[in-house]
Amino acid sequence: MTIAPDNARQGASHLYRAMRDFVHSTDDTLPGKFEITKEGIVLDMMSPSKPHELTVLRVRQRLEKVMPEALVAHTGEPDVEDEPEGVMRRPDVMVISEAEMEGDGSFEPRSLIAAVEIVSRSNPDNDWVSKMRDYPLIGVPVYAVFDPRTGTGAVLTDIHPTPDGPRYATRKDFVYGEDVTIADWTISTHNLPRYEIGPREQQ
Repeated sequence: MTIAPDNARQGASHLYRAMRDFVHSTDDTLPGKFEITKEGIVLDMMSPSKPHELTVLRVRQRLEKVMPEALVAHTGEPDVEDEPEGVMRRPDVMVISEAEMEGDGSFEPRSLIAAVEIVSRSNPDNDWVSKMRDYPLIGVPVYAVFDPRTGTGAVLTDIHPTPDGPRYATRKDFVYGEDVTIADWTISTHNLPRYEIGPREQQ
C-alpha cells in the first residue's frame, strides 16, 4: 500500500477545497451541474430534460411508496462529499434516513442507503464510468443507474477491494418494464420515459 507524504496529502486537500469553493461559488450563476471527481471538476452543460426530470420524479415517488416513513428518496442538495478522497457528487436521488438530513454541511457518503442516477444524454460516461468508480470508493453501498437513452439500467452492490480500489462486486442489469430492486425495495420501471432519438443517433 502506498501512503502519500503529509505534504502531498495536504496539497491534495488544499486543491480539493479550492475546487469545492469554486463549485459552490457557481451555484445558480452558471448553467449546468458541477461535481468533483478524481480527475477534477466535471460539468454537465445540458439543462436537465423533461425525460430526465420525469424519471427522477417517478423513481422518487415509487421508492417513497414502498419505503418506511423514516426514510426519504431525496432530490437536490446538499452534496455527498468525501473530502479525504477528493470527491463531491450530487446524486439525482438519494435514499437516506430523514434523521441524517438534520444539521448543516454535506451528506456523509456512508449515511446513504443508495444513490440513484439518471444517465445524462450529454455526458453518459459520468454516470456509467466515473460514478461507478467514485461511489464504491466513498462507501455508497448501492448504486442504481437508469438510462433513458437505451431503456435499460443496472443496480450495483457489494463493495469489495480490488487492485484498482474499492469496486462493486455485483451488478444486476434490467430493462425498462421490469421490476427493479434497490437496496430492500422493489419498484416498477414501467412507463419511465425515454430520450427521443435524434438524426445523428439514427445513423
